[in-house]
Amino acid sequence: MLTLKTIYDNPQRVIDGLRKRNFDAESMINDVLNLDERRRNAQTQLDNILAEVNSTSKLIGSYFKEGKKEEAEKSRLYVTKLKEDSKKYESELASSETRLQDILVNIPNVPHESVPEGKGADDNLIERSGGSMPTLPESAVPHWDLAKQYDLIDFELGVKIAGAGFPVYKGKGARLQRALINFFLDNARDNGFTEIQPPYLVNADSGFGTGQLPDKEGQMYHAQIDDLYLIPTAEVPVTNIYRDVILDKKDFPIKNTAYSACFRREAGSYGKDVRGLNRLHQFDKVEIVCIEAPENSYNRLDEMVNYVQTLIEKLELPWRILRLCGGDMGFTSALTFDFEVYSAAQERWLEVSSVSNFESYQANRLKCRYRDDNKKTQLCHTLNGSALPLPRILAALLENNQTPEGIRIPKALVPYTGFEMID
Repeated sequence: MLTLKTIYDNPQRVIDGLRKRNFDAESMINDVLNLDERRRNAQTQLDNILAEVNSTSKLIGSYFKEGKKEEAEKSRLYVTKLKEDSKKYESELASSETRLQDILVNIPNVPHESVPEGKGADDNLIERSGGSMPTLPESAVPHWDLAKQYDLIDFELGVKIAGAGFPVYKGKGARLQRALINFFLDNARDNGFTEIQPPYLVNADSGFGTGQLPDKEGQMYHAQIDDLYLIPTAEVPVTNIYRDVILDKKDFPIKNTAYSACFRREAGSYGKDVRGLNRLHQFDKVEIVCIEAPENSYNRLDEMVNYVQTLIEKLELPWRILRLCGGDMGFTSALTFDFEVYSAAQERWLEVSSVSNFESYQANRLKCRYRDDNKKTQLCHTLNGSALPLPRILAALLENNQTPEGIRIPKALVPYTGFEMID
């Protein structure tokens, strides 16, 4: 959520910045400024009335002691009137604050100046790329056929148990899943991230804190009786560790990693994008989350992007990094880099990771703050990234490494799988 100071300091910059998202914020920003002015005026009037009530109440006591009953009665009636007036300003204050909050939570984050303009995925910029494109045998098939051929994943059984988008991993398929989780977690720990094991259900306050609510409630599974939400990513519970927390600057950088199952309704998804492992309702992912001082957050973002790149390189996958345009960014992000790996059998790029800096947007919702060198309380910057989700990584590994003899396992994974080939 944007701070009022951000809007007050330069409302035109906010309006112009949000145009990169193809978001017309002018009327909303004007409403924010007008409502905040009304809120401030109501608060001033209320404070003045309460001060007058306090001073007049003291006079009433003095009048009674001095036997001035008439003056005391007039003052008592005056206090009664003041209290009635105060209710009007209390109502105005509450109304203004509610309407102000409703508008603020529906204004997305202002993109960083380096975010390119654009309407969608076709306008994203390729930052860099690497890895070697595989040469597949003529008999090459997509991962859903490989999964059936080698009895690795049973999509039909998942439909029977839960529905489409809930695959069942079997044998070496299940072992490969576990190997990837441990590989990602070990690499994260080796790179200074502290491992967290979070809950898979969160309350509405947590969903609001990281921006899933009220923006994405339709994409989350909601346990209505308990009013809890299944997490779409470990970002939500891990970042909410720092909700309503005041840190010291010496605590930075805070670097956490967490494995979790993730749950997404993926309403409206169809076609080739949902075939096999391409889009699921339940999947496994390792997340990295950082809390940082504002002046260091973009250096931290670069570090996180470079780290995710090393993971994909160790898995020997062809990759590219995209700088997302304004029209393709998430609601809460100020700058996002997406990673894609090439799926040789499908002959297409698959998105496997997003690494984002949210600046103070999430922190303002979370009330995640720190004390600077002058002991003044400031908002932190929050960042997160996928490092990495399993489904599309697994899909690319199976497809790109298929040979007439079987599916080759990348060397970095062999110590985790315990086997070099799936045959």
